[in-house]
Amino acid sequence: MKTDDLISMLAASATPVPRHVASRRLSTALLVGLPLSFGFMLVVFGLRRDLMEVMERPIFWVRFLFPICIAAGAYLMAERLSRPGVRVRKAWIGLALPLAVIWSIAAYVLMSAPAGERPALVMGQTWRTCTANIAFVALPVFVTALVALKGLAPTRPALAGAAAGLMAGGAGAAVYALHCIELAAPFFAVWYVLGISVPAAVGALIGRRFLRW
Repeated sequence: MKTDDLISMLAASATPVPRHVASRRLSTALLVGLPLSFGFMLVVFGLRRDLMEVMERPIFWVRFLFPICIAAGAYLMAERLSRPGVRVRKAWIGLALPLAVIWSIAAYVLMSAPAGERPALVMGQTWRTCTANIAFVALPVFVTALVALKGLAPTRPALAGAAAGLMAGGAGAAVYALHCIELAAPFFAVWYVLGISVPAAVGALIGRRFLRW
């Protein structure tokens, strides 16, 4: 068979890709992974006992919503990176803005605190375990997100894997916030961000091979 004939045959049998398939696959990944992450958190760590009382404090919602905003921004990035020829464009803002806000709040708190209290505001009581715990809770979303991207067509696999990791890390940090006892903005501006960054780095490494065509 001639090359031109083969191309014509393949083109004739091509069917259009369903609209919004990338969004549906990533949304399904979240719907499957988030309950598993929540279950992991409940079994391994448990909800904090005074959760209802803490929820009345604005700083709780800052800690809870900033990783959700990162996860949402990473979702948009992953959705765009999963389609050939689609640019990320302003999806970066969805990641940069919550980070800028939380770091600004943390800087204000640190500058307002006496010098002797600043290390405690950053280190808290759980700095040794926080990063690893967030990465652990994020694992189910991380796996489902990578599987979702594998069925799509990312042309920048490392970056797509990093976006999937950021989405998982943000989701995992939000779930872990329901257990975490730390309420100082400098603490989660450092350790939560590191916990979110771990799945992103691993996603970039795995995605380079796993998501390659």
